Amino acid sequence: MCSNDKKQTQEILNAILPPIEWTTGDYLYKKCVSSTPATESDIEILQEELDIQLQSREAKETGLCPVREELYAQCFDELIRQVTINCVERGMLLVRLRDEINCTIDAYLTMYESGIAFGIRKDLMTDHKRQRIKDKNKDLKLFIQNLEQELQS
Repeated sequence: MCSNDKKQTQEILNAILPPIEWTTGDYLYKKCVSSTPATESDIEILQEELDIQLQSREAKETGLCPVREELYAQCFDELIRQVTINCVERGMLLVRLRDEINCTIDAYLTMYESGIAFGIRKDLMTDHKRQRIKDKNKDLKLFIQNLEQELQS
């Protein structure tokens, strides 16, 4: 059963998406998330605006793209807001899912960066080892030349 107490919903919305505060001159402004339910046209507008922003900000279609990630996060937050207005429990579940997905992405990013660092270290070690082998090879060739000169004399 979904609860729909308007005051509770607004408090939860403010917890999920905190109000933005700023000052202009001596005035403090506070912008809270709207608790007005979305209409079908609002959802269509959201989708169109997402597509427009993806194109205008030149978001990559594949791979890691901070712009695309930011725009999708904003869109998902708006969907969470819309669902929370209709059903607080569903909205809170979506927040948990969003947070878990973000933690998983952060863990993958950490593993990726660790893998890159490991690869660089291995490459440097290989370069160092290669140089030592070249130096040893040069020393051995010199040693062989000296032995050959000794045999000839």
